[in-house]
Amino acid sequence: MIEIKVLGTGCTKCIKTVEKISKIAKELNINVQVIKETDPEVIMEYGVMTTPAVLINDVNVHSGSIPDRDTIQSWLIN
Repeated sequence: MIEIKVLGTGCTKCIKTVEKISKIAKELNINVQVIKETDPEVIMEYGVMTTPAVLINDVNVHSGSIPDRDTIQSWLIN
C-alpha cells in the first residue's frame, strides 16, 4: 500500500488534490492510503511553504498546485 499525505489547511485546492488522487488510484485499482494533514505545526515540520503539498512515504513530491493526472499516475505506477 502506498501512503500519500496531502498537506494543507483545508483549502479548495487541498480538498481537490485528495479527491483527485483517490479517484485516480481507484480507477487504476491501486491500493493507497490518502491522509489529509491540516495541522499547521505538522505542515511546517515538513518545511512546506506552499500548499497543497503531496508526500509519498514522507517524501515531498509536489507542492503549490493541484497535480495533473499524468503526474499522479506516475507516482502510483512507479
